[in-house]
Amino acid sequence: MKARSDELQIFVCVIECGSISAAAEQVGQTPSAVSRTLSRLEAKLDTTLINRTTRRMDLTEEGKYFFEHAKLILDQMDELEERLNSRQQTPSGRLRINAASPFMLHAIVPYIDEFRRLYPDIQLELNSNDLIIDLLEQSTDIAIRIGALADSTLHARSLGCSPLHIVASPAYLEQHGIPAAVADLKDHALLGFTQNEGLNQWPLRHVHGDRWPINAAINASSGETVRQLALEGQGIACLSDFMTHADIRAGRLKEVLSEFNSGYRQPINAVYYRNSQLALRIQCFLDFIQGKLAVYANSDFKG
Repeated sequence: MKARSDELQIFVCVIECGSISAAAEQVGQTPSAVSRTLSRLEAKLDTTLINRTTRRMDLTEEGKYFFEHAKLILDQMDELEERLNSRQQTPSGRLRINAASPFMLHAIVPYIDEFRRLYPDIQLELNSNDLIIDLLEQSTDIAIRIGALADSTLHARSLGCSPLHIVASPAYLEQHGIPAAVADLKDHALLGFTQNEGLNQWPLRHVHGDRWPINAAINASSGETVRQLALEGQGIACLSDFMTHADIRAGRLKEVLSEFNSGYRQPINAVYYRNSQLALRIQCFLDFIQGKLAVYANSDFKG
């Protein structure tokens, strides 16, 4: 006997939910019914997919392999159904988006109201993570990644690029002075990053090149934390335009050393698994957010 799609869905749901009882609640079945489906699936495949005890569940090696491919099969089934629905030009279904907290807060959340008005049948799931995630493990349709992409089996679409600004609060500059040259930074409190050392190489021209390595007084894992520290007058930071555009315009942050800025721009890409014909809901979101990012063109945000 061959495995059925409903059995695959139950299996995937159990793994994503972390327990049989949680999966049973989600699919509207009893835990015993879900357990019987898993046992039936394992019997059909003649292999153990999950080692189950009263306290925990662990995927076997065969289970890990089967989970990854079952997810792809179910995604392909969803895509086929969406292609049929797309003839009616009504994008629908759940859309799971992952982005670093600063990008989510400053470049996605402000436009969600408009997106929902345009596409009311798309159910959004917004997740923030400042580290690189595995799209399959996190059940993610689109991940927004800032900076150069590493070699990957994922497919990518450029959404533009964002310049970097060296900024500080007016209060900090009033108390500590404005640096007139790159070398003056050694006399200031600098705000850096713990997770990505490349972000501690500021795009500043000097006699030895166009990247200035900093020795930070405070390091943080999140760009939003660094922004808040800068706003509170704790030091000078190097942050993306999409995070600081509104702050600079409102005077909450002041740009410094702009004449030494090398003009480096951080690439912004959307990465995803599907490549042939994107699910309509994914295509709609990418087109929408790319158009919104284009509004920064007048402030040196250019795709």
